[in-house]
Amino acid sequence: MEFVTYEAEGLISIITINRPNALNALNSQVLEELDQILDQIDTASVRALILTGAGNKSFVAGADIAEMSTFTKKEGEAFGKRGNHIFRRLETFPPPVIAAVNGFALGGGCELCLSCDIRICSENAVFGQPEAGLGITPGFGGTQRLARIIGPGMAKQMIFTARNIKAEEAYRIGLVNGVYPQKELLLEAKKMAKGIADNAPIAVRNCKKAINEGLQVDMDQAVAMEERLFGDCFETLDQKEGMKAFLEKRKEKTFLMK
Repeated sequence: MEFVTYEAEGLISIITINRPNALNALNSQVLEELDQILDQIDTASVRALILTGAGNKSFVAGADIAEMSTFTKKEGEAFGKRGNHIFRRLETFPPPVIAAVNGFALGGGCELCLSCDIRICSENAVFGQPEAGLGITPGFGGTQRLARIIGPGMAKQMIFTARNIKAEEAYRIGLVNGVYPQKELLLEAKKMAKGIADNAPIAVRNCKKAINEGLQVDMDQAVAMEERLFGDCFETLDQKEGMKAFLEKRKEKTFLMK
């Protein structure tokens, strides 16, 4: 891989968009490499995934404008379809995904972090969907996920005005869960990932599935889905271990994803 790196630290893994000379902008090669890395991850041994960008200036500054500037209608639609396929894979990836946003998260970069389960950012983070100022719409899910996360009114304001927002405003409107000094960002992401990894992985994955899929259906269907996933947990050894440890007042637990 030339532009995307992957490293495992026990039950936690880190994907880094590594194209700092271009502010980690997304081009076709970056998208392809990200797709390939998702193929290669052993989801049976990874309980939490962190996604970040290389360097101190940018998480992902957006899609590569130079590449997109000559697209035809057909090519533009195909590029959007490719990005949406990969971001949807990330959104539905079995282990939870934390975006550690360091610096710019604009356009496709904002859309990339929106496809993650949880977003935290550095104090110098900047978010935005500048596409309307470039004569296009967000093409990697921005019109859909942003409205679901911060509400339609605020999403429309960000997208229609193409105005960037800083870290504190992103926190205020619920776009990110926390803001940290840049030097502490990855450490905080790892702490959060460890907190996730310490819990029963099947239960965590069922929670992710219930939340994500429940948001797409009405409440009656959503609670029925929750009931099924809740019941499924009682077929696992992890449920037996978790409840046994609670009854024994034992802090140490061994979850085997079984």
